[in-house]
Formats: sequence, C-alpha cells, structure tokens
Amino acid sequence: MPSSHRYAALQQIQRRRPVVTTAAGPFDELWASDVFGLQAMKEALPGRIFKSIQLTIREGGKLDLSLANAVADAMKTWASARGALYYAHVFYPLTNSTAEKHDGFISPKSDGRVITEFTGKLLVQGEPDGSSFPNGGIRSTFEARGYTAWDITSPAYLMQTPNGVTLCIPTVFVSWTGEALDKKTPLLRSNAAMNRQAQRLLRLLGETDVAPVNSSCGAEQEYFLVDNAFVALRPDLLLAGRTLFGAPPAKGQQFDDHYFGAIPERVQVFMQDVEQQLYRLGVPAKTRHNEVAPGQFEIAPYFEAANVATDHQQLTMTVLKSTAKKHGFSCLLHEKPFAGINGSGKHVNWSIGNATQGNLLDPGQTPHDNLQFLLFCAAVIRGVHSYGPLLRSVVATAGNDHRLGANEAPPAIISVYLGSQLEDVFNQIREGNLQSSAKGGVMTLGVDTLPEFTKDPGDRNRTSPFAFTGNRFEFRAVGSNQSVAGPLVAMNTVLADSIGWIADRLQSQLDSGTALGEAAFNVLQQVMREHGAVVFGGDGYSSEWHRLAVEERGLENLRTCADALPVLQRPEVRELFERQGVLSAVELESRFEVYAEQYVLAIEVEAKLALQIARTQVYPAAVRYLGELGQALQEQQAMGLHPNLKLRNQLGELLEQLNNGCESLDQALHAAPHGSEAHMRHCADSLMPLIGDLRAAVDGLEGLVDDGLWPLPSYQEMLFMR
Repeated sequence: MPSSHRYAALQQIQRRRPVVTTAAGPFDELWASDVFGLQAMKEALPGRIFKSIQLTIREGGKLDLSLANAVADAMKTWASARGALYYAHVFYPLTNSTAEKHDGFISPKSDGRVITEFTGKLLVQGEPDGSSFPNGGIRSTFEARGYTAWDITSPAYLMQTPNGVTLCIPTVFVSWTGEALDKKTPLLRSNAAMNRQAQRLLRLLGETDVAPVNSSCGAEQEYFLVDNAFVALRPDLLLAGRTLFGAPPAKGQQFDDHYFGAIPERVQVFMQDVEQQLYRLGVPAKTRHNEVAPGQFEIAPYFEAANVATDHQQLTMTVLKSTAKKHGFSCLLHEKPFAGINGSGKHVNWSIGNATQGNLLDPGQTPHDNLQFLLFCAAVIRGVHSYGPLLRSVVATAGNDHRLGANEAPPAIISVYLGSQLEDVFNQIREGNLQSSAKGGVMTLGVDTLPEFTKDPGDRNRTSPFAFTGNRFEFRAVGSNQSVAGPLVAMNTVLADSIGWIADRLQSQLDSGTALGEAAFNVLQQVMREHGAVVFGGDGYSSEWHRLAVEERGLENLRTCADALPVLQRPEVRELFERQGVLSAVELESRFEVYAEQYVLAIEVEAKLALQIARTQVYPAAVRYLGELGQALQEQQAMGLHPNLKLRNQLGELLEQLNNGCESLDQALHAAPHGSEAHMRHCADSLMPLIGDLRAAVDGLEGLVDDGLWPLPSYQEMLFMR
C-alpha cells in the first residue's frame, strides 16, 4: 500500500466526479458576450465617434484622444450593467505572464456620497510601479515610475469570478523614460515595420490599392492535467512546474494509445468549461484532443491578428489554470513536466496578409507563377537563414532546454521546411529554369463508399522547427509556457528586414530598365543561391543532418539557453531591431539581462528543491527501509535462511550516491560566478548535470524502497489516475 499521504490522495481522487457546470446557451448569444468589441462599441457610441474608432483599429494611425471620454463612459456603462465594480489595466511584463492593476469605479464626494467614474484619462493611462517588474536595469529601485497605455486594437473584456466582475483593458507598459517594459509594445512596433516594408514591395509589384498588412497567429497550446491532490505532495511541481524526480512507469506512451484517444469524461467536462469561458471572451478555440503523452492534451484556436491572438493566448493560459482548480486538477504548462515522455510546446502558426491582397503566403494552385507568393516566401527563407540564431534565442528558456531535440520537438538547429512541391519550385529558381509546380493529385481509398479527395502536393515534417504548412509557417520550437509575443516580434522583424532587402534590389533592377518578371526572378535566384542552405526537407533528428547543417551549411546548433540567449547581444541583431524601429539597443540589452536572470533563477530553484526533497523526504524514507530490511535479513539468517544481500547492497550504494550528489550540488550552488553569461554557463554546465546525477540516485531508490514508505506520488499515479 502507498504511504499514508499518497494513499489519502488516491482515495480522494477515486471519489472525484466530473464537476457539474452550467450548459452553454446558443452560440450566437455566447460568442464574445463579455467583450467590448466593435459590435458593442457600435451600439454604445454615437455614429461619428464609432466610425473614427473603427478606422483607427482597422487602418492604423493616431488615436484621437478627444474621443477617449466618450469611449470610457460607454465602456463603463456597458461593464457596470454586467456587474463590474472594478477595471484593470492588463499588461504583459517580461515574465511570460499577465499582470493587472485593479481600480474601482468609485469616486468619493465631499458630502459622503460616492459616484461611479471612469474618464478618458483613466482609460488611456495608468501608473504601475516600473521598478518592481523585470526591466534589465532600465529602472532602478528608486526610479519607480512606469505607465500603462490603452491598446485600442485589442478589445476590452470582462473577467468573471463567483464574487464579481472586472473590466479588463489591454495596455502596453513602458518606463517613465519611454522604453518598453513589456511584450506588447515591441509586437505592435514589429507589425508596423512589417506593414511598411510589405506595402512597399506590393506597390513595386504593381498593386495600387493596398490595405494595411498585418501578421496573423494561431498558437496551439499543449498542457498536462494532474490531480491537485498529487501536486500538493510534490514540492517540485508546486514550485518548479516539473518533476525533478520520478522513475518511469512500466507503461508510458509507447503504445501510442493516448494520442487522439477518447477524452476521459472528467477531462472533457473541464475542456467544455474552458471553451465556454473562452467563447464568452471572444477567443476562437477550435480544436481539442488528447496529445501523445498520457495526461497530456491540446487546445488550438483559429487564426487572428497577431496582437489580439497574443492577448488571447495569455487569456487561454489563465483560463486553463483557473478552471483546472475548479475541476480538481492542476494544469501544467511547463515544457517538460515528466521525464521520459513527450513534453509540451506551443506551435505558432504565422502568416501575413491584408484585406486587399489576401494571405500573402498562399501559394495558390500554381505557385511557380505566383510572383507575389514567391517573393514573400523568399523573404522568409532569407530571414530565417540570416537570423536563425535569433529565432532560436527567442524560444530559449530553462524549460524548453528539456524539450528541443527530443521526439516531440524540433532540433535547436533552425531550418526551413517547404514541402516537396515548393522545395522543387525554389530549386528550379536557384538553377535558373523555373517551369512548373508539382500537383497534389487525388487520394483514392479503394472503397466505393469512401470519398475521393484532393491530396496535398507536399507532406508535413514534424522534425522541422520552421515548416510551411499550406498557407502559413509553423514555428514549432516555441515552449508551452511562453508568451507568443517574443517569437512573433522576431518573425515580424526578420521578415520586415528581408522584405526591405528584396524591395531594394527589385527597385534597383526596375530603375535600370529590367522588366518586372525578369527583375523578380533575378532577386529570387539571388536569395536561393545565398540563403538556400537553410532549406531542408529531411529528418531533423538525424546525426547526419546535424553534421551537414553545422559543418557544410554553416548553421548554428545552440543547444541550451546559455548558448542561445547571448545571441541577443550580437551587433547584427542589435542593428536589425534598431533599423526596423522595434527595439532600441537599451531595450534589447534589458531583455537579455531579464531572460538570463530568469534562466538562472529557474535552475537555482530546481537545484534547491532537489536538495530539499532528497534530504528531507527521500533520504529518511530510504534509511528507514534500509533499517527494516537489515532487521529482516538478520531474522532470516537467524532462521538459517539465505538472505538476499544484493538488495541491501544496492540500497547502500544508492544512498551513498545520493549523499555525494547532495554534497556536490550544494557546493556548486554556492560557487556561482558573477556576470550573466558566466552564471548561465555555470547553471548549464555544472548545476544541470549535478541535478541529473542526483535524480539518477533518487529514481534508483524509488525502484527499490517499499512503496508504503515512498513519500512522493509516482509517475504511474500522476499520469494515469484521472
């Protein structure tokens, strides 16, 4: 029988039943019912004001602050009618999480009365403490002023709890000196940069009616659900988000029976509750299913404008976590909460387009003669080749180090997968003889009652970190616990720079009298000859690709966060962001310092937790069992039996290994060097291997110690008890 604490948890879980929730109403009544979007604005605002606001949202340009009072009053009236007493400026600091500053609508009067008040000034600007958030040295502790500013392009919404409603207003967050302290400000800047360059290229292609170009995003969110009765007994899950110890169960994911399997009832009720809340918030949750690992699931939205999609992704993580608690679960968003089985990513599907030209990454039926597509796709190829290390750095976290390169995630070498059809087209361009595009054909299944359908002209590649999937690119290396803003900022900025490079060369050739078709082909050929090395359609896990990529193609293999984050300090990266007006040198340096500190803190927390659990839980249990075993062996000898001394010796060896491991890890923790890069290297090269050594001892003991004494819930219990 398991230990008393684990047994109590098992009993609690066995008594659980799916939580009864209110069934959703009609979809048209449910959808975006808690969002102050364009439809709500249209109903609440005078026509002139609404048209001005609508134009700002759809076309860009400066916000007319004289209209802010009318919008604020309408927003307050709408929210108050639904029970809101507070409003919150919601922003996204450099922690990958969401921050909120709540204020009441009340305004006291001298006669003792209070009234509700929400002015344009309160809507447009807030003032949280700029020094209390990670800022990489931009703000000192005595320089505290920071501002939130209303982002009109992302709609306000209501967050409901059992005890009340809060009006949430998406904002940017900047310092008193104007530097971005958040994820949203650079994202908006990167979209603006990409729009400028894309419009320029489209006009060179002869387009005269060009609407603003925006990036779009659909981020697939993977996560684990573990009963919170187990999590309460795992200090590592509570504080680090992943299990530092845990012997593999006899069955993991090797049968492939969990992927797309029937969703357990309790989990499905949780999913339906999440989706109902997301629909009320206007988040277009589209897909739900079991993922590969036991206890792992996925929710995926439909495409949206990148800025709104980023806010909605943060909302999705918030709703997943809060709703899980209601259903007796803990939602784990760590990239690798369990060793030996798949971890979780956040595949970011990314494209660009506008209202007049449509999706600029749609190849159509004949991509070889789709000049617009070829140039924009070539810009992506050039950008990924020129700045692959940057794309690796923006997905560099302590959690993602456990995932990248494993079976469920792409390698740390950034390459582009185009599919057989497009790879052939771009190879033809490189060779100077563009003739045709391969066709997809028809899929016939050999059964009359089953339909024939069109087959895609190219396969998919799970091992590619940056794969074309029909009309968009999928950045598969993003971690499940990350904000998608950082990767989107990098992709938009890299693309803007490459579009500008292509436009410069196309303009030069056109000015010299070269016809458009020939000029475009010349530029495309130059891109492929200089940057085609990044295109790879094979097995990204193979050792041959790793050798070929590094030794022959000159691609970088940045295996760890300590390898990848210093890329942010390279001169060419700093010049890129400054050239496109996305991040200043100071802002970029601050991000390196913040992310380096977060990596170091994450590893050091894990090291301290490993020591605590090993010394205060595992060691006492193992010593007690060794004592009981020794007594049992003595009794067997006294009875003239032949005791099995091998088990005792194994326990003794593992206990010695555990003690030595604790001592080595403790010493390494106190030997950390100064300086961000040196400290990261110490974490990657010293602390992480020592944590692994200690894990080997603890996991070995778990396989030998009496289950009734073992203090930690096992993988078998956490992954299969739902």
